Amino acid sequence: MFLLDTLISWSQTLRDNPVLLILLVTAPIVVIAFWRRVYPSVMLVAALSLPAVATIGLLFWEGLLPLILLIDVCLAALALVDLFLLPRVRDFSVERECQKIASLNKNHLVTITVSNRSPKVQVIQIRDDVPQEFEPNPSELEVSSPPRSRSSVSYEFRALRRGAFQLDFVYLLFRSRLGLWKKITQLPAESAVNVYPDMKQLSQYALLARTNRLSLMGVRRTRRIGQDNEFERLRDYTHDDNYKHIDWRSTARRNKLTVKDFQANQSQRLIFLVDCGRMMTNEAGGISLLDHSLNAMLMLGYVALDRGDSVGLLTFSDRVHSFIPPKGGRSQMNHLLHAAYDRFPTLVESGYQDAFLYLSARCRKRSLVVLITNLIDEVNAQQVYEYLSTISRHHLALAVVLKDHQLFDAAEDAQGSRASIYRGAAAAEIICWRQQIITDLQHQGVLVLDAFPEKMTAPLINQYLDIKARHLL
Repeated sequence: MFLLDTLISWSQTLRDNPVLLILLVTAPIVVIAFWRRVYPSVMLVAALSLPAVATIGLLFWEGLLPLILLIDVCLAALALVDLFLLPRVRDFSVERECQKIASLNKNHLVTITVSNRSPKVQVIQIRDDVPQEFEPNPSELEVSSPPRSRSSVSYEFRALRRGAFQLDFVYLLFRSRLGLWKKITQLPAESAVNVYPDMKQLSQYALLARTNRLSLMGVRRTRRIGQDNEFERLRDYTHDDNYKHIDWRSTARRNKLTVKDFQANQSQRLIFLVDCGRMMTNEAGGISLLDHSLNAMLMLGYVALDRGDSVGLLTFSDRVHSFIPPKGGRSQMNHLLHAAYDRFPTLVESGYQDAFLYLSARCRKRSLVVLITNLIDEVNAQQVYEYLSTISRHHLALAVVLKDHQLFDAAEDAQGSRASIYRGAAAAEIICWRQQIITDLQHQGVLVLDAFPEKMTAPLINQYLDIKARHLL
């Protein structure tokens, strides 16, 4: 009787103070969440909302109170029991397997292994600690881990930015046996990933070179002027080959016409000047102009090193950032990669004077100097013209001038509205100005390559092969 009177008294208090009822229901959930870092699932919230909605019936019939309180007690007991059925974090550990080197804008495979030392099957949702510059696919994984076993899942990420990145944790989400609670925890799994410019193109080039299919990359074969007498390799005969180079022994053995390839017997020097200033911050194809430039530079550097030449690199913006003296050998490729992978464009004016003076003081032997930049205004164009004209007296200069898609698209689509026509006329005027700069450079003996950023790799290699074939160095 006393208990019934107490319940009736409480019900009267709760009915007069509905806020107190809400606090009594939500307070234990909040306390548990902060205490054990456990959070109620949508199922538990929906279950608790049922008696909360049923309390509206107390306005019409007070006899519902015992039933509502019984439901509350049963739900609380069920939630409490399910809470203690959550798996213990110490029963789990994770390992991450991924290569330390990734290529920009290319898919990179990552494997996460979860060790389950508990005696029960656990369904675990996994999310990796990827930096903001990575795009994981899929972003969330799920694995059903058998008791006392190891389970592995994989995903791929695409790096949108070069540089050094650290992955410190793997986040796991556990659900209780009845699904009323969930727990999110982080387990340590340290991995370092260095994102370099696109290096998969190097292996693609090597594969196509071995199978004589470089034309698939846009690299054309160049006939050499004169005769080089150092044997390079054997390959299949084509209609453009000199029949005097046919190797009859290999032809008889393979039952297929086979010719000898010859290479230049002298090592030449190739030096890149890569602009990292504000003119290289624009984007094309989702990456900056500087990223496209570094990809092309590494590709041509690989080709030049493969042909026995020495390759160097100078990066600059308002000052000289790094300088790799020209050297030959496969190890030089690693030096070029390490000098380029963490270099980013900055919003400063490019100091061409400092770059060319630095180069002139350290490289006195005749070399092929390749300047990769973007011409936007007359001040920078005039500096490029002056310094390339000066350096072409001692070196062979090649200017790679990047095209802007927006500029050329505006000139081609100049129709319709008056604003579109005005915009197209302005774009056409700038294009004519660029062409005049290119013509002036060519009159000074400077070689010029005018190409869109994402399509400049093959033309740049072809230009280099043409220079080698014509013995311009």
